Amino acid sequence: MGQTVCPVDVICVCSASGEIRPLRLRMEDGDRRLLRIDIDEVLSVKQVQYVGIEAVLFLCKAAVEDRTWLFELKYTIRTHTWCFMRKVY
Repeated sequence: MGQTVCPVDVICVCSASGEIRPLRLRMEDGDRRLLRIDIDEVLSVKQVQYVGIEAVLFLCKAAVEDRTWLFELKYTIRTHTWCFMRKVY
């Protein structure tokens, strides 16, 4: 698994107040296998702007293949897209 930004499929929930919380994501690993990752905990949520484009960064924790991952997911509000930003060690 590289450190590059890549688009991912995400299942999330939206609260009545409009807050988004990711629950599960699907992405390819370095061997082009599909990984299904259930997010155990969202540790922080931060509103950010990339070149004037509003986004939300989620710091998440999940168990992946018997290891604990900390990683960042970015949700771009205007395009409604999710990206796996990086693993945090």
